[in-house]
Amino acid sequence: MKLLNQLLHNRKALIGLAILILVILVAIFAPLLTEYSPVKRVGRPHQPPSWEHWLGTTRIGHDVFSRLVHGARVSLAVGFGAGLLITVIGTVLGIIAGYKGGVVDEVINFFTNMVLVVPNLPLLLVLAAFIGQASPLVIAIILGFTSWAWGVRVTRSETLSIRQRDFVKSAEMLGEPGWRIMAFEIFPNLISIVGINFIGSVIFAVITEATLEFLGLGDPNTVSWGIMLYNAQNASALSVGAWWDLLSPCIALALLGLGLALINFAIDEIANPRLRTGGMLNRWTRMVRLGEGKL
Repeated sequence: MKLLNQLLHNRKALIGLAILILVILVAIFAPLLTEYSPVKRVGRPHQPPSWEHWLGTTRIGHDVFSRLVHGARVSLAVGFGAGLLITVIGTVLGIIAGYKGGVVDEVINFFTNMVLVVPNLPLLLVLAAFIGQASPLVIAIILGFTSWAWGVRVTRSETLSIRQRDFVKSAEMLGEPGWRIMAFEIFPNLISIVGINFIGSVIFAVITEATLEFLGLGDPNTVSWGIMLYNAQNASALSVGAWWDLLSPCIALALLGLGLALINFAIDEIANPRLRTGGMLNRWTRMVRLGEGKL
């Protein structure tokens, strides 16, 4: 509750939440926002934006706005689904490694280092190419099981610090089981780290899914922002002057990334008060100037 209250009083968080909520609402109410089907031909090929088609049409004659709002559903589902999976795996393994130590820590660290050594994007490209035209669900699962290592390292580092505190030692002396200490003593003190990890993972998943689909490794029958970019590239949209076909999903991805990044920055500021010193310095400077003006 304290973190939520601080977020609601942070300008970056409010702007980021407003953007994120807008995108989510657009995805939820997509069928009500447009009368056109995202998979049916409803106009001439590469028809420019007009009152009839707000963002124009594709080479096949699909309504770009309809595909954009419906595609938000898939992109958000992959982003939040993969982000949740990455965060859960990273948090659980990180807490266990940091608290248990010993052989358990060494084994988890070994696999974590293995995952960190392998370049993530090339690995994803190889796996997606091996699978073929991967569905959004498959892409989310691949992202979830190949991108958790960073979260483990950060969570483990914080857990090593927290396990030395008095309230954890007191719980151990009272005979509380390890799982209870990890779940109710250590985890609540990692909420800010987990939040940063989750938001960062969602951004990574959304961008990576769009990248894989743009490279032709996604299911072309899916309506998503990445597939829109892939189709626009194949149609040489920019070459024929159909800028709206390519620009629409690019702006949507940038807008969603901006909203999530602002929320991430806000959580980071709250977790690290030293990052707010710049704002305090600016306020102090303004106060000094006002005082000089009165003199």
